[in-house]
Amino acid sequence: MAMTVGSGPVHVLALHGWFGSARGWGFLPGLIDKESQTWAFLDARGYGERRDVPGEHTIAEIGADALALADDLGWDRFALVGHSMGASAAQHLLAEAPARVTHLVGISPVPASGIPFDDDQWAVFTGAAADPANRRAIIDMVTGGRLSARWVATMVRDNLATSDATAFGAYLPSWARSDFAARIKSNPVPALAVVGAQDPAITAAIMENTWLEPYPNSKLEIIADAGHYAMYETPVLLQTLIEDFLRT
Repeated sequence: MAMTVGSGPVHVLALHGWFGSARGWGFLPGLIDKESQTWAFLDARGYGERRDVPGEHTIAEIGADALALADDLGWDRFALVGHSMGASAAQHLLAEAPARVTHLVGISPVPASGIPFDDDQWAVFTGAAADPANRRAIIDMVTGGRLSARWVATMVRDNLATSDATAFGAYLPSWARSDFAARIKSNPVPALAVVGAQDPAITAAIMENTWLEPYPNSKLEIIADAGHYAMYETPVLLQTLIEDFLRT
């Protein structure tokens, strides 16, 4: 159900993005301080080792499964790290069980208020479940159209291999059009957002109203050389920012 890394006393639940999986975190797992931290990487239903597990395929379900995983691991309190869609699910879990979350980290986080798409963008995203070319276009777009075609193709290939197309498509309206922002407003959890300056989709400007304003104990870090996938693009800096934050 989950991949665990480390054996330290700081517990971290990691929730992947729309194009990710428990093993789709780039170079980040290899950089974890295994003596001080234990990370559990969850596969959402329809992904990775849970590719064939049925479900509703919603962010609420991801959050509930993550909370069940924490219970199975015997973790009373834990930090949450979510990438993109996974950050939306992490915020939903926070809304459900605020007393159990010590820190919240969003990497290119989808806001709790969702994402406003125009008609052309929505057509590309809704077509991605059936068309690998749409997946390729999305990854290229959110990394600034500047990374190698081979890397983008590898990301698409891995995503196709580790996700069920029906589940992949079903998650989209949940993370893009859910709005539970009122439930997380003024939550005092320490909350870090990390965005890439090369990502035109999840920007620092968006974070001003959807992360810095709702969370009074929040901060924003901008990585100049990253797009939407900092765990692949700038992994050492990303993990340094996360580890420094978890020590606060």
